[in-house]
Amino acid sequence: MNSEFKVCVNCVMDTTDSRITFDSRGVCDHCNTFYSNIKPNWHPDEKGWIEILRISEKIKAAGAGKDFDCIIGMSGGIDSSYLTYLAKEKLGLRPLVFHVDAGWNSQIAVNNIEKIVDKLGLDLYTEVIDWEEMKDIQLAFFKSGVSHIDSPQDHAFFATMYKFAEKHKVRYILTGGNYSTECVRNPLEWMYYQSDSRQLRDIHRQFGTRPLKNYPVTNILWHKIILPYVKGIKLVRPLDFMPYQKEQATQFLVDNYGYQRYAQKHFESRFTKFYESYWLPKKFGYDTRKVQYSSLILTGQMTRAEALEKLKTPAYDEEQIVHEFEYVATKLGISVGELQGYMTAPNKTYRDYRNQQGIYEVGAKFMRMLGLEKGGKR
Repeated sequence: MNSEFKVCVNCVMDTTDSRITFDSRGVCDHCNTFYSNIKPNWHPDEKGWIEILRISEKIKAAGAGKDFDCIIGMSGGIDSSYLTYLAKEKLGLRPLVFHVDAGWNSQIAVNNIEKIVDKLGLDLYTEVIDWEEMKDIQLAFFKSGVSHIDSPQDHAFFATMYKFAEKHKVRYILTGGNYSTECVRNPLEWMYYQSDSRQLRDIHRQFGTRPLKNYPVTNILWHKIILPYVKGIKLVRPLDFMPYQKEQATQFLVDNYGYQRYAQKHFESRFTKFYESYWLPKKFGYDTRKVQYSSLILTGQMTRAEALEKLKTPAYDEEQIVHEFEYVATKLGISVGELQGYMTAPNKTYRDYRNQQGIYEVGAKFMRMLGLEKGGKR
């Protein structure tokens, strides 16, 4: 654990990541991992474009004669929205747009999804998560005191999409994940693995009040081994194979599809907006903008000076946060006082509950040895 506060001289990651390390120049391990491991093996250029075109032909062949040849998980955020345009208009694919409604969609997100899907002439499939069960497991995470209270929502997104792909024998899932805006990973203590079903079940067992009959559950072995190597379902990240600049992509969608901007990445969900802008920094001291801005700095989309200036201002609107606090409490069926009680309760970490961290670490090491995963620790 670092005893004194220190900020990387190259990006804006700092010792609020307790596992961060610095070299003799003051450059952090997040930056060094990017320069030594990610950048040399990442080809968002002509070489990458040729490769994604090759992959696209395989997708088309696998989906020949079917209503769609792949599925795209779409949240309404910039990455998945631009990916949907790219898949249809540039790669010539026939994706089914797949959306999971966990009860927290912002109206802007709903509008963005509808506009892009309609203008591209694509089909939209929406899976609605059982709200009573969703609410129960989210409250369980609040009661547990851990920092990663958004895990139930993320877990439901992935689990639902994987199950749909398996049921309908879809060979390819396209995701908006990318190095351009996400080459720096959230530290594990900030956001623990959302796919850890052991942790999810343990927290719900201790603090939940109703059985999870309809809530979708997946696990790391299922989507890292069973799906790709047994079921033959591949996850593809097309944005990694071409130049992808967040601001340019956003403006393109604004100009051509009537896309509405969000104040920050992941703010298409009202819960995630509340969690990342207010709950996480206020209760735990973790500001996810440091991860997001550092990624943009490393990929040449933001200067360090710009990032430091932005970080001087809270991510939440101080005039609106009272209303957001009330909205979240009301939506969860609790009083503002109860929600405030969870805010002031002792902080816990993922280590305080059963988890599969050992499996993740062994798996990540093995995947890096085979060249199937880039990047370092979270």
